Amino acid sequence: MKIVDVVITPIAFRDPPLLNSTGVHEPLVLRCVVQLVLENGIVGLGECPGGAAETSRLVRAAQVVKGMDVFATTAARQAVHRALGGAAVRVEERDSAWAPLEVAALDAQGKLVGRPVCDLLGGAVRAAVPFSGYLFYKWAEHPALDGHPAQSDAWGPALDPDGVVVQARRLIDGYGFGSLKLKGGVFPPEEEIAAIRALARAFPGLPLRIDPNAAWTVATSQRVARELTGVLEYLEDPAPGLDGMAQVARSTSIPLATNMVVSNLTHLSPAVAQDAVQVLLLDHHLWGGLRRSRDLALLCQAFGIGLSMHSNSHLGISLAAMVHLAASVPELAYACDTHYPWNAADDVVRPGVLRFVDGAVPVPTGPGLGVELDEVVLTELHQAYLDAGRERRDDTGYMRRVVPDYDATLPRW
Repeated sequence: MKIVDVVITPIAFRDPPLLNSTGVHEPLVLRCVVQLVLENGIVGLGECPGGAAETSRLVRAAQVVKGMDVFATTAARQAVHRALGGAAVRVEERDSAWAPLEVAALDAQGKLVGRPVCDLLGGAVRAAVPFSGYLFYKWAEHPALDGHPAQSDAWGPALDPDGVVVQARRLIDGYGFGSLKLKGGVFPPEEEIAAIRALARAFPGLPLRIDPNAAWTVATSQRVARELTGVLEYLEDPAPGLDGMAQVARSTSIPLATNMVVSNLTHLSPAVAQDAVQVLLLDHHLWGGLRRSRDLALLCQAFGIGLSMHSNSHLGISLAAMVHLAASVPELAYACDTHYPWNAADDVVRPGVLRFVDGAVPVPTGPGLGVELDEVVLTELHQAYLDAGRERRDDTGYMRRVVPDYDATLPRW
């Protein structure tokens, strides 16, 4: 069955002022929705990060797959890599352009044969996929800029341990999460240690994680690890670089997790050689799709590396793909990350299929991804993208519009 068209729709949707090690989330997230059209009219869906550079690569990749058999995904990936080849294009960028096309192809395949995507990946080994509540330090509102009024949200501020605990309680009450992750690297480590300890007191026995996104030096990472031994489930990307992570790993019993220092297959061997990483966060958007991520899980099992799943701001097409992947990976031992509660109000998929039950998302049982595109919402979000006139995500630039002397240099502490 041939692919006759690929429709790429850039979109923008609302995001709260969530803080991280390089700044703060802007009021709108940039994303792309992919519709892969087969000759019989079946449409497969994909979703990926947006921005001018990302969209340009995706458009080039989409031209390559037109006319190819929807089941020939290995050949299609090779063709995309050739088309996006050259020293100026990193393998992660080529894989990121291919990933939403592969997801859309698998969605279309599933619709053709009447089976869910997880069955195309070997079948589900779990009926529901557990997720971790994703906590952020955040402002109470997006400030008034460029003549636009301030934009508040129902979540309120979280700028100290008490605010983080209030946010966590709301996520647990609303979604039933059985573990929590705090995005750190925002305040001095002592304050973030205090927040983790406050969470441990408020939710005894709940697995906890923190991810400062390489905002700490090796020495600081080692000190934080000492203070939080016995408290953290794992510590994610505390220090910059593979060597830095290896130094921290040698000094603590807390598993170190990453989505930063291992982002393609060439990074895996040195990470294993140095025992720098004990948990890898899968991300099909970065690693080139669902099947490549499934293969990566087998490699991690061979090297004794645990698995969780990375998240960036996303909507329901990506969540459905994440769930199908996680359902088919027996080696996944940790709850997955997801930003979905922060962005679900603008979802482009029709409600009813994706839901959280006791912190887990039941695997959709319909054909393909099992979700249906809401064309009205898609049109609205595409118009929001056009009106915004933005070309890339810029957390640091946005922060500097509010705090002009903000220094994004890492490590910071």
